[in-house]
Amino acid sequence: MLARAARVLMFSLAALALAAPASADWKPTKTVDLIVHTGPGGGSDLLARAMVNMIEKEKLSPVRINVLNKPGGNGAVAAAALSEKKGDPHTIGLITSVWIAGPLTSSEAKVTVHDLKPVAQLMLEPAVFAVRADSPYKTLKDFIEAARTKPLKQSGGSVTSRDNIVRLQLQHATGAKWAFVSFQGGGERLAALLGGHVDIMVIEPQEAGEQVRAGKLRILAQLTESRLPGYADVPTLKEAGFNVTPTPQIRAVVAPPEQPADATAYWEKLFATLRGTASWKKYIADNQLEESFLPAAGLKKSIGEIEKQLREQYQIAGIKTVR
Repeated sequence: MLARAARVLMFSLAALALAAPASADWKPTKTVDLIVHTGPGGGSDLLARAMVNMIEKEKLSPVRINVLNKPGGNGAVAAAALSEKKGDPHTIGLITSVWIAGPLTSSEAKVTVHDLKPVAQLMLEPAVFAVRADSPYKTLKDFIEAARTKPLKQSGGSVTSRDNIVRLQLQHATGAKWAFVSFQGGGERLAALLGGHVDIMVIEPQEAGEQVRAGKLRILAQLTESRLPGYADVPTLKEAGFNVTPTPQIRAVVAPPEQPADATAYWEKLFATLRGTASWKKYIADNQLEESFLPAAGLKKSIGEIEKQLREQYQIAGIKTVR
């Protein structure tokens, strides 16, 4: 009788163990790969390496985090690489709105951000319209008025990038037209402006600040809801008289499909902790970024809202969506 009772107790305990929720004490035990969609020196690569340095400085991870570059296809290659790590707790990815936009217009993108697990939204990345310091255009209105009579050009990334979408929004709102010249990397876009091959560009505030201080660029308007501290004298698009709301450019962390819940919770907590450090706050301030932390559930909602906005903007711009 005692033996039978012991067996029953043993099976009951085993069943409870199987039914128990995943441990909240999971920690990585080997090197972690942080996948980014840009090559070395690209925006996501630079942010990823800065984050790794901050995580190490603040001693937030017991293991090393390795930045793994997977460029190509406007995020499609990186998304596929992350998806292939299905269930892996030691792999995460750093995404931007490009990962949301790309699959909407490219049938070659086999993985969408909805196939991945949300971890946390880190920030919003603002941008500004810039011209050369010796440009005759003192305001964005000056540039748009000139575009009605002159063949002006704007440098930028892909036709589905924020650079081009805000151009199409402004053209739709004003009736003015100017050309869009697509370049592979940010350095090429800036070189085209500084070399006088194009007349205007959308650029990140921190990169623009370096050129402004060097006397090479002038900022005409901000693609933000409110003015950034470093550009307190520069109007937003709405303040400049243009009723245009650019889709937010987010920076966020996602995980492979079916990553164990305790591992995803670990990464969500790590980035929430990083957000509160002095290192992170200094990085946000120094680089003119907009902190916008959201946990996993909030990121999932944010992705849905951005996708909805992109669909609407693509429809207005005449850009065909494939899904």
